[in-house]
Amino acid sequence: MEYLLVHPGGPLWKNKDIGAWTIPKGEFGPNEDPLTAAQREVREELGFCPGGEFLALTPIKQKAGKIVHAWAVESDWDTSTLKSNTFSLAWPPKSGKVQEFPEIDRAEFFEIGIAKPKINPAQIPLLEELGQKLKT
Repeated sequence: MEYLLVHPGGPLWKNKDIGAWTIPKGEFGPNEDPLTAAQREVREELGFCPGGEFLALTPIKQKAGKIVHAWAVESDWDTSTLKSNTFSLAWPPKSGKVQEFPEIDRAEFFEIGIAKPKINPAQIPLLEELGQKLKT
């Protein structure tokens, strides 16, 4: 089994690897269904949205306090087709120039032994829970 992780885009993340990767995620409003929002975010960040039976995982709390809701779904996706939305950032700092950067600059599938050191440490329980649920 492999886990899909994404690497944040932009100059602040450019040379970061260990602990920098994450599951595809985003925000959802108070009246928005979390799974529907997650599917929208994946579509915006990656340019595709897998279908199938979604398996809910236990929400986790990241270091800064953000609660992350996550689902797993079986999918086969060619990461070379990544098409992420973008964000604007004044870069270089204090230059007065604004540049566009992809929200996600890379996406890859990793086996658990590689995924664990790469993912944001607060998200490791998501990988472990999925492994337990699927007995891998």
